[in-house]
Amino acid sequence: MKIRLACKDDAEIITTQNIALAKESEGIILNPQTTLSGVTSLLLDVTKGFYLVAEEHKNVIGQLMITQEWSDWRDKPIWWVQSVYVQEPWRNKGVFIQLLNHVKELAGKEGVPFLRLYVHDQNVPALKTYEKTGWHREPYMVYHLPL
Repeated sequence: MKIRLACKDDAEIITTQNIALAKESEGIILNPQTTLSGVTSLLLDVTKGFYLVAEEHKNVIGQLMITQEWSDWRDKPIWWVQSVYVQEPWRNKGVFIQLLNHVKELAGKEGVPFLRLYVHDQNVPALKTYEKTGWHREPYMVYHLPL
């Protein structure tokens, strides 16, 4: 298995996987054109973040996205792990662990003190995966304010 930074040529498979992720984890149907535009926008602008993809035999089988938050308390960036998806036949075969290990290595080189993520509270398989791979639940709640 190869872990690498995603490139513009990966936009369609990442979009397909994001659509599957939203439906599977939250029951949300994403607009394919909007999702492709959003994925492409990030892939073309490193200030927005980056995707890592897992490949097997030159086929993308999993992904995760990193976005950055600036912590004035720490004077360091905090990386958010988002859009985590592993195709069903490849689950429980170490794909997420390899993606996560690659992120941890990159984060260490950048002085990132820790990673954060959010997960839908009904996404039990993801919750189990994150807890099994060493993530700790934070005492925060996430809110959003529609504008």
